[in-house]
Amino acid sequence: MQQSAVPELAHTTTRPIHWLATAAALAAVVAISGFLKPDSATAAQAEHKTPASRPAAVAPPDPTAVHFPLDCGPVKTAVVKKATGDLDGDGRPETVAVVRCDAGVGTPPSGIYVLTQPAGAKPRVVATLVTPKDNYSTTTLAIQDGSVLADLDGYSSDSVPRYRPDVHEKAKWQWKDGAFVRSTPSEARAA
Repeated sequence: MQQSAVPELAHTTTRPIHWLATAAALAAVVAISGFLKPDSATAAQAEHKTPASRPAAVAPPDPTAVHFPLDCGPVKTAVVKKATGDLDGDGRPETVAVVRCDAGVGTPPSGIYVLTQPAGAKPRVVATLVTPKDNYSTTTLAIQDGSVLADLDGYSSDSVPRYRPDVHEKAKWQWKDGAFVRSTPSEARAA
């Protein structure tokens, strides 16, 4: 075995003083980091934001934490579809939920509701896009470019069997001037 040309270094053997110095340095880092805080958030947002100045991601409202305006009698409500996105351009996501009574058989009509959740508050319903009284079932739901898109199935009369809807509509809602405005998406036009 060849001997090292460098004499044995004193710091290669740990001693209690080394552990004490490491613990003191770590405690100093933890103490200093407790005094450093991020900038406080503001409600106002600039028109154009750079990627570095965008607000932190906010969780969308949870539809299971909301009481929906449905009278389901002894059965519970069921959230059957949901989509999330920023619908009003405020930088906070909204949730759009398709909700119906949780019936044991059949497909009861559904409602489409928009949920929001202000900072520090519970989520709440802020708009009803389709009410179950309209007698529609929602087959698809999406948020695209700040608009809510849905395919709705319904019935032209009470004599149409509930298992065979004969009315099929595409609907689009967009936030304009403080309200959701319904239109027909361009791809739904007749050829």
